[in-house]
This record gives sequence, C-alpha cells and structure tokens, in this order.
Amino acid sequence: MTESITRILVPVDFSAHSDRALRYAAKLAGQVGASVELLHVVENINYGAFSEAYVPNLPDLMQELVNDGVQRLTSLKAALFPHGADVETAVFVGYPASAIVDHARAGGFDLIVMGTHGRTGLSHMFMGSVAERVVRTAPCAVLTVRERAATPAVKPTASTKAA
Repeated sequence: MTESITRILVPVDFSAHSDRALRYAAKLAGQVGASVELLHVVENINYGAFSEAYVPNLPDLMQELVNDGVQRLTSLKAALFPHGADVETAVFVGYPASAIVDHARAGGFDLIVMGTHGRTGLSHMFMGSVAERVVRTAPCAVLTVRERAATPAVKPTASTKAA
C-alpha cells in the first residue's frame, strides 16, 4: 500500500465506544505521524423525536449542547494529547452520519476511526447504525472499533477432550 495516512477524523459521541476509538486513533496517529480532528455532531432536534413537539427556547438549547460539546472535546484533547500534537476539534449541528461524511469529504481526511455499538436484531433495525451509514458512504477508509467482547467459555467437545 503506497497511500499514507496524514489526516484522521474521529467522530466522538462521548460514549465508551467512541472513547475506545479515540484512544485507538491517538495511538495510530502517533505511530504514523498523522494529524487528528475530533468531531462531535449535535443532532438537530428539528429532525429528531422532537420535530413535532414544542421545545421552548430551542435555539438556546441547541447552543448549550454545542457549547457542552466544545468543552468536552477540549477536555479530551488535553487528556489524550498533552504534548501539543496536531489535534483540532469541531462541533456541528445536523444528522450525525451525513455530517461526518460531509466533513470527511470537505476536509480531505484519509481515515475515519469511529466506535460502533455493535447493535444487532431489533435494536439495529429501529436505531440503525451511524457507523454503518458512514462506512457505506464515506469518501475514505473507515476503521470501526468495537468494545472487546468477553471471551466465551469453551465447552469441551469430543475432539477437545483429553484421552
């Protein structure tokens, strides 16, 4: 592979899954000398569950969510990149999958590193997957990082039993 990784985009939703992906991206960026951008997308309430409900002071609420995202990303940046690595942060309002893909395209990123909840069955059908949508539509490579699954106990079978 001759392509190099110089810019990494890390979508952050402040879950344990995105924290694991962020730590992975920080380590990878250090190994390959890439810059990193942390991106948090505040879902626009106008498009979600509250689209048909009255939400008082909606602009103030949205600005509070954006400000909270900025503050939390700044804290993560300071904690994971204490030596002044090339790290930027951004907070957008919109639909998460679309905002991530649009920003990756506009920013010329080489790689997106993101966590995935690993939903299956009904929860996947109803909730969908931001990571899945990003993988399908991203203009660059996408690395999804899952929480490590517990190692299942291995039951001895006829072929594994000692004679």
